This record gives sequence, structure tokens and C-alpha cells, in this order.
Amino acid sequence: MQSHGFSRHIFHAKYLFLCTVMATERIKAVFNWSGGKDSAHALLQAQQSGTYEIVALLTTVNRSTHRSTMHDIPLPLLEIQADSLGIPLHVVDLTPKGNMEDYGAAMSRAVEHFKAQGVTHFIFGDIFLHDVRKYREEQLAPHGIDVVEPLWGKSSEEVIADFLKSGLRTVIVTTMADGLGAAAIGREIDSEFIDSLPDNVDPNGENGEYHTFCYDGPIFRYPIPFRLGKPVSRSYDIRLENGAVKTYTYWFADLKER
Repeated sequence: MQSHGFSRHIFHAKYLFLCTVMATERIKAVFNWSGGKDSAHALLQAQQSGTYEIVALLTTVNRSTHRSTMHDIPLPLLEIQADSLGIPLHVVDLTPKGNMEDYGAAMSRAVEHFKAQGVTHFIFGDIFLHDVRKYREEQLAPHGIDVVEPLWGKSSEEVIADFLKSGLRTVIVTTMADGLGAAAIGREIDSEFIDSLPDNVDPNGENGEYHTFCYDGPIFRYPIPFRLGKPVSRSYDIRLENGAVKTYTYWFADLKER
């Protein structure tokens, strides 16, 4: 076991070296970290480019539950991910049941914090949601921050094919109740899972069909120790642009530190 651990550290050191030698002066950036598949995939590509000096992982956490706002990852596991990645974690506490104004204010404070450190770019793991990217750009442009999307511009099929070759390992921790449901909780994202998806489900879960927890791969110095308990369901009332209220129900894994 010791020799395996030593070899892993050697591999990780070589990987980080290759990520840095490609550029002598890198752009200071913050990586917006969800803890899931697309986030880890985009971080891998950003590091491999050699273009960016990633000074922090920024993640939003519910102030009441101490879990990430969508993937429902407990803060201690987010901290272990950051330690394994070797990048400091910056937590943005969000008010429970807060609105978009609350979110915007909290993020603006975080942006100004990093801008004072010379950060000029924020990196995200979006694939093709144009309204999401437009919102990010509109919110960050007034601060003089550019948006970077390493996975952008490819088809969903190309992105998932690249992910399956990447060596990253993820497990499903959240699903929409009227989609994949509780049965998909705990499944690994592998070719067998992708082949089993219905035609109306995006293979990357880009429409919210599922969310994941990334626990191993070439960007990590060591695997993240975790366990999954019994899935639980929660419902949320979301006010739409037309003023109507729609209820969304999700299944969440009871994700815990092992």
C-alpha cells in the first residue's frame, strides 16, 4: 500500500509539472467548484492548458445545512476534495431560501475579494447552457472579470466521451424525482451508465437530470473517502419569470465522510 501511495504522489507531481511548464506567466483565476463531474472535468482541462494560476476553488454552501447548494455535498468533503487537489477552498455562505439578489450580493463580495488579489478570470464547468453563461458574464463583467468555460463549444456526446477517457471517477448524488429518480443514486458515471440513459436525458445531466460527486482521478493526490446513506427526497418551490410557482422534487444521497 505504501509503494502504491508513493507512486500516486509521483504521478500527481509529474501531472502538475506538465500543467505548469506550458506557460511562464499564467493568468490568475478562481475556479468555481461544485465538487461534481463537469467541474472536475473543466478543472482538469484548465490545468492541462497551463494558462491559469488557479488561486482558489470557490463553492457556494447553504449556511444552515453546511452543504453545497445543488449537489448537497457536506462541507467537510468539499474541504477534503480541496486538500487532495492542493488548491485552497473559498466558501460563499448563502442564506437559506434566499433569492437571486442575496446570491448576487454574496458573489459580488467574493469577486471583489479575489479581484484585490489580482484575479482576472473565473472558470466554470458549463457545457451549452447559454442563459447560464450569459448570466455569469453579465454579473462578472462590471467587476472586470472574464468568464472561462473549458468544456464549451463541444457537443454533449463529445464531452462525455472525453470524460470517460479522463480517469476521473464520480458517483451520482442528486437526481430529479420525475427523471432518473432514486434508482440512479449511487451509480458510477461509466460507459454502462451512459448507454442505459433514456433518449431524453442529456448524457452529462446538463439539464439538471443528475448531479455527481467526484472522488478520484488524475487531478487528486489521493481518493476522497466517502460513503452513501439512504437517499432522501426534498421539494423546492421556484418562482418562474412569469410569476408562477413550480415545485421541483429531487432525490439526494446522504453523502458523508467515511
